[in-house]
Amino acid sequence: MSTKKGRWTTRSLGVFAAGAVLLLAGCASPRNQAPVEVRSTAPTAAAKPASAPDAAKPASAPASAPADTRSPTYTVKPGDTLMRIALESGQAWRDIARWNGMDNPNVIEVGQVLRVMPPAGETAVSTKPVTAPKIETKPLDGSTKPPAPAVSGTVPAASGVAPAVPAKDNDDDVQWAWPAAGPVATPFDESRNKGLAITGKAGDPVYAAADGRVVYAGSGLRGYGNLVIVKHNATYLTAYAHNQTLLVKEDQVVRKGQKIAEMGSSDAERVGLHFEVRRQGKPVDPAKLLPAR
Repeated sequence: MSTKKGRWTTRSLGVFAAGAVLLLAGCASPRNQAPVEVRSTAPTAAAKPASAPDAAKPASAPASAPADTRSPTYTVKPGDTLMRIALESGQAWRDIARWNGMDNPNVIEVGQVLRVMPPAGETAVSTKPVTAPKIETKPLDGSTKPPAPAVSGTVPAASGVAPAVPAKDNDDDVQWAWPAAGPVATPFDESRNKGLAITGKAGDPVYAAADGRVVYAGSGLRGYGNLVIVKHNATYLTAYAHNQTLLVKEDQVVRKGQKIAEMGSSDAERVGLHFEVRRQGKPVDPAKLLPAR
């Protein structure tokens, strides 16, 4: 009996021990899960403070006035004219001629390196009156006077015009207006159309899109016909092409909405205004700057 009892006691102890192991395993299970739950919530808790600095970053202000990345020099290529170089660099041709000490702006050579940004301590035509190059101080006496860049006798000498509005490198400082009343026939496309084609009829008024100073008025830039270029500040200039008649002169200060030309079809297949906005010399979509209408 005692042996039997001993056997049953041993079995009972084994069963009891197994049950105790299972019970301990069941109790240990939730304890092991707790750290996992804590770890799973930890990234969420950490993400909140991490997002705070991002939200606190008001880095949108500098985006409206990015740094000027234009090269200070330009190497002349075949087919270049000073007028073309000025347009592509966002400068006035008179300024480039003065910065490079050019007596005759028509004479440039392939491979020649030109300064296309103001020297230290000097500003461009949009901020102060320009002293005309020597070529412009000679009397208009026909063949004895070389023409201005690709223009024959159409560019007057600088003549004490009041300085334009001081230049500021802030997009908000330019208050834009539509340069013509007609509908847009062709939108901006950087590769095929560097501006807007605005339709109309011959003689329709062409207006200055913002305050500024005329830095070119003539027909010397191939493909643009009778052209007016207005510089608004150190960042922006606008071009008005294919006009029938030009009503402004170089160095003249103009105001937004002022009539500067009459629409035409010079160097174009049909009547219309080709209007460009250039930011630091690079064409940008005028529709993104002009007010809704």
